[in-house]
Amino acid sequence: MASSLRLLLPLLLLLICSIHGGRGQPCSTSDIRVEQRTTGASVEGQPEYQVTVSNTCDCPQSKVMLLCYGLNSVTDVDPRAIKPVDAKLCAVAGGRPLSKGTPVKFKYAWKTPQDFPVVSSEIHC
Repeated sequence: MASSLRLLLPLLLLLICSIHGGRGQPCSTSDIRVEQRTTGASVEGQPEYQVTVSNTCDCPQSKVMLLCYGLNSVTDVDPRAIKPVDAKLCAVAGGRPLSKGTPVKFKYAWKTPQDFPVVSSEIHC
């Protein structure tokens, strides 16, 4: 019995690691990617930027919060994609889960590009 358990344990660990993307641990905020590029357009004399927020982990992540400091823009930003919740934080997709392969995109126009570091998320595995 003990020898069977010793043979089965490595297989079980391999299975668990493969379920979690080979990392041996569930997702984290580092699996949320924020990419930004200029669109080439100008709005009220300010350059326009497109931001893509995506989840690279197999497990959905909800309540994704980014540091945004009020989200400065000379144009309206789609509140379904990103919305300030206070003077520092913005919620992505209204807190709904971000799944792998379904990014959230939004545009804003401002004199300089803003940083959007990921602050937190809730992982659903």
